[in-house]
Amino acid sequence: MSETTDGLPYRAPAWLRGGHAQTIYPLLIKGASPAFRRERWDTPDGDFIDLDWVDGPAETPLVVLFHGLEGGSASHYAGVLMRHVAARGWVGVVPHFRGCSGEPNRMPRAYHSGDYREIDWILRRLAAAHPQRRRFAAGVSLGGSALLNWLGRLSDEAVGVIDAAASVCAPLDLHAAGSALSSGFNRLVYTQRFLLTLKPNALAKLRRHPGLVLPERIRAARTLREFDDAVTAPLHGFRGVDDYWTRASSKPWLKRIRLPTLIINARNDPFVPAHSLPAAARVSPQVTLEYPEQGGHVGFVSGSFPGHLDWLPRRLLRFFAA
Repeated sequence: MSETTDGLPYRAPAWLRGGHAQTIYPLLIKGASPAFRRERWDTPDGDFIDLDWVDGPAETPLVVLFHGLEGGSASHYAGVLMRHVAARGWVGVVPHFRGCSGEPNRMPRAYHSGDYREIDWILRRLAAAHPQRRRFAAGVSLGGSALLNWLGRLSDEAVGVIDAAASVCAPLDLHAAGSALSSGFNRLVYTQRFLLTLKPNALAKLRRHPGLVLPERIRAARTLREFDDAVTAPLHGFRGVDDYWTRASSKPWLKRIRLPTLIINARNDPFVPAHSLPAAARVSPQVTLEYPEQGGHVGFVSGSFPGHLDWLPRRLLRFFAA
């Protein structure tokens, strides 16, 4: 796919080359998060989620951002997008997946890449509360996977809940992404960073809900495949990691999307192998595929050193505004 995107082509700066550098460097220049207003919602099953809001005038559009694995409103992509949302005078909200807002959730379950029913509940409640606004949803990485699952699985039922959607660096094929994160530099750096919080959180959940899974398997997990097999799959009704990765992959559902949807994936993303990205014939005509050659995993740094992160929010908001 071309890197040209409605007059906003992505070009990686000459001083920042390679997928790993473009993935890691944004964490150093993310800037301050906007002043969020936090709201708590009780879920239908007796749990809760926390939502962080950027408020704006009545009648202006609403942008919902679903974060990535172990992310939240403090993630670099969330802060910069919500700053751009506020600068336009729009309203923005970052719903935290269960257990990601700084406080453990009440129920045994957590969240996962195919959690489209949670997406559905959140978006329908927002639609009911903000019927006068145009509503847009974006998802990053795991959040993008869950959002695309919702768009494809619900298909026509999603029409009217939001007006358009965007996915950024989602692992469309979880088997391919899981394999990529299980070896080499990816395993040593990214996987270990995820496990630094995933494993303690899972052990803490086990202390609150004894007998859910085996603690020794949590402690022994060295890859996301092992963690998902020991924790994510059994907590969310899957038979094991292969069943989870197969059933929660969004790629098979992309042909059923009925809303205007932008899918952005950099070809040098260390998490998402380029060979796993679908061609245009594999997706709905409503889907716009953009595969820039560079950008890393949710990186997309622009400008002269030290650079900035403005390209991605500008691209997303231009797509929504159109």
